[in-house]
This record gives sequence, structure tokens and C-alpha cells, in this order.
Amino acid sequence: MHNAAFAALGLNWRYLAFEVPPDQLKSALLGAQQMGFIGLNLTVPHKLLAVPLVEELDDSARLLGAVNTVQFLTNAAGKSVSRGYNTDGDALLRAVREDLQVELQNARVLVLGAGGAARAAVLKLAAAGVAELALVNRTGDKATKLAQEARRFFPATNVSVGYPRGSVDLVLNATALGLQPADALPLDLTAFSWAQARAAYDMIYRPAETAFLQSAKAAGCRTANGLGMLLYQGARALEIWAQTAAPLEVMRTALEASIHGR
Repeated sequence: MHNAAFAALGLNWRYLAFEVPPDQLKSALLGAQQMGFIGLNLTVPHKLLAVPLVEELDDSARLLGAVNTVQFLTNAAGKSVSRGYNTDGDALLRAVREDLQVELQNARVLVLGAGGAARAAVLKLAAAGVAELALVNRTGDKATKLAQEARRFFPATNVSVGYPRGSVDLVLNATALGLQPADALPLDLTAFSWAQARAAYDMIYRPAETAFLQSAKAAGCRTANGLGMLLYQGARALEIWAQTAAPLEVMRTALEASIHGR
């Protein structure tokens, strides 16, 4: 995705993957900075670990407490500085709006999960002005803590724990259930019926259609997987590094070919 974009933009850059053990993250960040990297992306578990390791945080990373994009830039004193961003939250909102045509302002949303991905989703959805958020997680205490945090930051949003009554505009799977074929549904259909939902979004993008999405689609819901979120978070990272608009269709084509062999 990124290398295709670099070629389209005429940038003499290269995007490479490095395996970094968590206890070596600090050294890896310093090494990349000293070698003149433009920036880098981080994935689990580094997103949380990087927060105290970068020198500056933008508002998105500060709110979500996680860094997925790092930019190395030179300040006014000529010193190299590392700045952390989080492009995941805005990418999720854009994907939901564009892929599912769900307007989030005043929407009712059911979020499945209470881990790092769910936390980012809940806080960004609340910031986007959803009216109600219902949080469901296998471990109830984690959902309760997340609900309390969301209420503290966004008191205008009604945040509850447990399956909602009535209809919702969106059901969002922010769990890892669905990565494996034998995984159970993240949704308890005895407690919540698909008839109550307009649309379903799964952050998982491989496989392209999880059991969660198959179930929602069979019930007549609009569905989308996490490919759009992956695309948009990557595009925003590129725009931070290159300070120019990302060639979205080039990136989308490369991403689909890599993930789904299209």
C-alpha cells in the first residue's frame, strides 16, 4: 500500500517491516530517528508502549492513549524530534461513514469488546457525537471501566454496559473473535437480535467475511470489514509524513491485491 503510494508520488522512499520485541521498542525508535527515518507505523503491542517514548503527542494520540504513527521532524533549533499520532480512530469513522453510509451524529452504537481497539473506537465515536453507546465485553469489569472513562470525557453521550433495548444504527466488532474459523460469534443472538441493527462493521479484514459479518448479512444488515479502516489509517499516516494528499485509489488497489489477491 505505502510503496505503491510512494511510487505514484515520485518519492524515493521505501516502507519496510521490522519485528521488534516490546522490550527493545525504545532502542528501535531511537535507532530509526538517528538513521534519518521519515517516520514509522506501530502495531500491537507497541501502540500503548510508545506513548511515553515519543517526545511529542498530537491530540489524537493523547486522547486515545496510543500511538500508531510516528513522525521524525526537525524543530526550530535544528534538533530531531519524534511526534506520535493515532490515525486509527479517524480512519474508523471515515470507513463507517463511507462503507456503510451510517451518519454517526446522534447515532446509537453497540460496541463489542473493551480492549485497546474498542477503547479507541468508543472514544472516537463519542467525540463524533453519537447519542448512545452500549458496551458489551466478555469481562464485564473492563466494559464498566471503559464506560466510566467515556462518560468522563464525553458526558453528552449516554454510555451503558450490556445489550441495548430497541434498535441501533451500528454494531461494531472490536474483538479478535473471527480471526479463526472456529471462533464463536462475538455477539449473543439470544440477548440481541440482528433485527435491531441497521449495519455491522468488523475491524477484522482477514478473513474478508467473518462469521459475524455473514450472520449480519444473512439478516439483511449492511456490512463492511476493516479493510477501509486499514486503508484510511495508512493514508493519513502517509499524509503526515509526506505533507501531501495520499493517492487513495492507488493504495486501495495495492491493499486489496495484497490482502485478498484481487
